[in-house]
Amino acid sequence: MSSCLMAGAIMLALAPGDQFSLSWTHSVERQAWSETWALRDGQLQLIRAAVKGSGAGMEPGEGGRFLDGWWVWAPDLPPVSALHLAASGLTPSAWQLCGASCIDLGAAPAEVIDVTPCPPQP
Repeated sequence: MSSCLMAGAIMLALAPGDQFSLSWTHSVERQAWSETWALRDGQLQLIRAAVKGSGAGMEPGEGGRFLDGWWVWAPDLPPVSALHLAASGLTPSAWQLCGASCIDLGAAPAEVIDVTPCPPQP
């Protein structure tokens, strides 16, 4: 089986290279935000971030460059075991999680949605 993620009870196959994207609209600035993540050694590693504009809480990271209308940078952060998405239902969009296909998460108020690597197969 190819690599995959669990988003709550949903399984999502990853794109080639064990990568996936997480995109949403910022709740205050109403600008697009997108992150590219990779599955590495059972952990989630943020490898690219991009914002369509700038403003409150949306400043480009170190080394950011303006490319095709987006501020893009490669964050230097340690890998994590899970992403915890809190869904208030009050933001302008759901999160879009894309691997080999895409799903929307958190459009309505809900419990925290944990995004984790699938458990290893025996």
